[in-house]
Amino acid sequence: MKKVILLSLVGAGVLFGAAYKLPEVSLKGTALGAANVAACDGGDCAYYNSANSAFLDSESQYLEGGLTVVHLPAIEYSGTQMFASGAVVPATASTKVENAFLPNLHYVSKAYGAWRYGLSVVVPGGLVKRWESPVQKLFAQKFDLTTVLINPSVTYKVNDILALSVGADILYSKGEVANDGTLIGKPIKRDMDGDSFDYGFNVAAALHLENGVNLAATYRSKIKMSLEGDATFGLGPMSLGYKANVDVYLPAALTLAVSKDIDKFTLELVYERTFWSSYKYLDFNYDKPLPAQLASFDAKTPKLWKDTNTFRVGLQYRYSDKLTLMAGYSYDESPIKDAYVSYELPDSDAHIFSAGFYYQQSENLGWGLGVLYDHKKKRKVQTKGGIIGTFDKGGAYLVTAGFRYKF
Repeated sequence: MKKVILLSLVGAGVLFGAAYKLPEVSLKGTALGAANVAACDGGDCAYYNSANSAFLDSESQYLEGGLTVVHLPAIEYSGTQMFASGAVVPATASTKVENAFLPNLHYVSKAYGAWRYGLSVVVPGGLVKRWESPVQKLFAQKFDLTTVLINPSVTYKVNDILALSVGADILYSKGEVANDGTLIGKPIKRDMDGDSFDYGFNVAAALHLENGVNLAATYRSKIKMSLEGDATFGLGPMSLGYKANVDVYLPAALTLAVSKDIDKFTLELVYERTFWSSYKYLDFNYDKPLPAQLASFDAKTPKLWKDTNTFRVGLQYRYSDKLTLMAGYSYDESPIKDAYVSYELPDSDAHIFSAGFYYQQSENLGWGLGVLYDHKKKRKVQTKGGIIGTFDKGGAYLVTAGFRYKF
């Protein structure tokens, strides 16, 4: 199989919403819970707020890199599954535990007059979800999505207090999805894998006022993923191949932030609005009709997600000239209404806690560690897809080790 309609199955929430986004794409990004927009002060400004790079040392270049280890505990479901026929069967089960290793790299150039350039290469989100239980395998045996975002940007320093920037979002996505109903007496299967390149843009502004107050605003556009490729279906002993296509719109996101220096402390508050309401339906198109037994794979599925808010607070404490301590907290809303929760995205609102340190080893080199815990709230649902029960546990643990180099 070549390029396949995979990303649409997991929905746009994989990348940018509460569902499975990963805004923590640097050392300080993890340690501060992504409250790193107005006060970013290194190479990762290229991603979090490229306009802020205008206020870094004009004669220096900034390079930053790191590795994030992600641990996804099992999500536990307790309840039943109702099918279109009216049959209700027990469906209590747990997902498999997952782990991932995600690198990040950021660069900010020296100033060329009023201009400055940046580049980030990050993993902005993804999904690794597997069920081995009979009922869940029919709906979501495996969903595995990896993304890489290349984000070049250019910044213009308007004056001593204001800077503006614009950048491109070049998104590469690759993944695999599988469904298998044979363990519950439904002889149907689906296997897909594929990749896609898609594009968007981002803009940012930074305003540095007196008394250590910084204001920032960033905006990332929605991205239209025009996916097309091959799908293989199993119907009893038969294997059927199709061409398929679907368009999926990843939602736009607006971020507003303010930071304040208070003696040895820097406090930052961040508000993020993600425009999920653009995700209304999931609709596949095939080059020929599917057999009646596979009609469920060709249905136009309503999603009707809602716009969400995320609130972040980050605190840095400069303990000494070399050591900075950090902590953060976020409240992250899920875009998925109760009626549309699914096994591939059993999402809920989250409380996120983070902490870390940064050590300036020398004039040019520094390093540190950040940790983060994403606690998902228990969610009881009765969905239009027949899920009647409670999702619990899950969430995520992140550990990021990173370095910063100025030259």
